[in-house]
Amino acid sequence: MLDKLNAIEAKYSQIEARLGASETYGDPELVARLNKEQAELQPLVDAFRAYRRTLDARDQAQALMADPEMRELAQEEYQQALDELPRLEKELQILLLPRDPNDGKNVIVEIRAGVGGEEAALFAHSLFRMYSMYADSKRWHTEVDSASETELGGVKEIVFTVEGEGVWSRFKFESGVHRVQRVPETESGDRVHTSTVTVAVLPEMETADVQLNPADIEMQVFRSSGAGGQHVNKTSSAVRLIHKPTGTVVECQQERSQFQNRDKAMRILASRLYETEQEKISSEYTQQRRSQVGSGMRNERIRTYNFPQGRVTDHRIGLTLYKIDQVMDGALDEIIDALAADHQAELLKEQQ
Repeated sequence: MLDKLNAIEAKYSQIEARLGASETYGDPELVARLNKEQAELQPLVDAFRAYRRTLDARDQAQALMADPEMRELAQEEYQQALDELPRLEKELQILLLPRDPNDGKNVIVEIRAGVGGEEAALFAHSLFRMYSMYADSKRWHTEVDSASETELGGVKEIVFTVEGEGVWSRFKFESGVHRVQRVPETESGDRVHTSTVTVAVLPEMETADVQLNPADIEMQVFRSSGAGGQHVNKTSSAVRLIHKPTGTVVECQQERSQFQNRDKAMRILASRLYETEQEKISSEYTQQRRSQVGSGMRNERIRTYNFPQGRVTDHRIGLTLYKIDQVMDGALDEIIDALAADHQAELLKEQQ
């Protein structure tokens, strides 16, 4: 591990030197690329340097313990270093884990009402609100691509994009079946209903990232529906793409121009086809996964929101929080942090 870390630090130093060279200033693309590489390596280099300083402090304290006058102080510093080293070693092991190549990508989130009729549609809207508020707390941008609304304010289906730094690294744990237990607004009595909503999170892919044959794609245009002022229903700006080999259908109608809707629909189509291919590859290698964290299995019940008891339970890691109001208002970090830590622990086990 030390050889690998030394090589990474040497590469980091080379990048620093190139960024400080006068000939680099005239190439903005090179500067941007070097800055990105430096930012990716910096957490690992900082942790390695802290680890090395702690090793030095341990060795110096051990040497000072031979001096009777310094022994007590040296023993204290030696013990502090010994206590700190295991934490730093684990941090380095985590930072050295293979990086998810999609962690820096934006995401496309698809929420669909499942079992439960109108109540499921209302909860689908609640989940969209939850994710929007979480994105706002991170200063990420959320944009609706398409939505099918119900008369009572629910959504049968909604597709939206979240853009920002590291969005996939956080949202990727949300794919699966979300179950809600509560007294529906449509219920005249006090009977608790159980409904489900399906969430699929896809890394947003550029069309260049996925092989798309134009001959395989049929494009249809139609008039937008829903809120939108005078523009709605007057021009055929909405776009529907049909990928004939797979039967995948994508619609986008939120933008004002047909070109913008087509461009967005193409990215959504590329993301769905990428996900399908990744699921196929994953199933070939791992028929039985010990952990579904981050796997994106749509048919897996991952979380239950129990309103009468005020609790949210993530079934993958057995985490229960009695703060459902905060969670529904976008306070997801405690859950996502726990999922990310569990995922890292699984990866560390696989490498041992």
